[in-house]
Amino acid sequence: MSPTRWGPPIDVLPYFSKEEQALMTLLGALTEEDWTRPTMCAGWTVKDVAAHLLGDKVGRLSHGRDGHASEGPRPGEAFPRFIDRINEEWVVACRRLSTDVLLTMLYEFMGQTTEYWAQLDLDVLGMPVSWAGDEPAPRWLDAARDYSEFWVHHVQIREALEHTPLEAEYAEPIADTFIRALPHTLRAVDARVGKQVGYTVTGQGKWHARRERDGWVLDRGAPPSRTPLATVTTDLDTFWRLCTRNAADLDRVRTTGDENVCALLLGMTSIIVSEPG
Repeated sequence: MSPTRWGPPIDVLPYFSKEEQALMTLLGALTEEDWTRPTMCAGWTVKDVAAHLLGDKVGRLSHGRDGHASEGPRPGEAFPRFIDRINEEWVVACRRLSTDVLLTMLYEFMGQTTEYWAQLDLDVLGMPVSWAGDEPAPRWLDAARDYSEFWVHHVQIREALEHTPLEAEYAEPIADTFIRALPHTLRAVDARVGKQVGYTVTGQGKWHARRERDGWVLDRGAPPSRTPLATVTTDLDTFWRLCTRNAADLDRVRTTGDENVCALLLGMTSIIVSEPG
């Protein structure tokens, strides 16, 4: 199979229900004090992040499964700021709920997300995944985006609680999902056809993007070229924090090649973000 801008498909379906079960086991054992602990999501407590996860799941089911049309951006409102606004509105509204009510709602909807994705043909094109490009993306990438967001927030909750880290098996698709932002990140890099850029996440895999006439394409494996335009190597913990704009230790990053391209790679994001200003 020839490489595409999105790279080879990712199968995240085996991970959804196991991650949900681990999260619900954790949340079900929390004390009232635990729910109020601050997280790395500025201004959000553990309860707020859990409410956000509920909002993501019921939102996916409502518009994806049930075809419900909700509000869009206001006139002049950029899409990332629209997402920030509706996320904050949801979290603030959920502060009216007791933790018991929130848990009950989470228990009700958790498994339905897995069922939703399992019934779809994930190889066809669906909605865009904005951080991977503006055009329609394969549904498998949208499903992987869903899973990666749940995983990140689960990790944030565990860190806020100073709890044991989430088992490594749940992280298996994370680097392979976030790296799908690489061709879109390189879209403005003016390189000749055939030039390659490599990214290694130690213990997780190697990927490379190659310049074609119509843009950059992604494939697994180290760059075949002996002289890639640029390369970045780091560990998974640093990688996911870089891709989600969480604080990361840049001392754990190695780069080679074009400094401007390396800086672009280190600024790659695999979430929807609002620019300052």
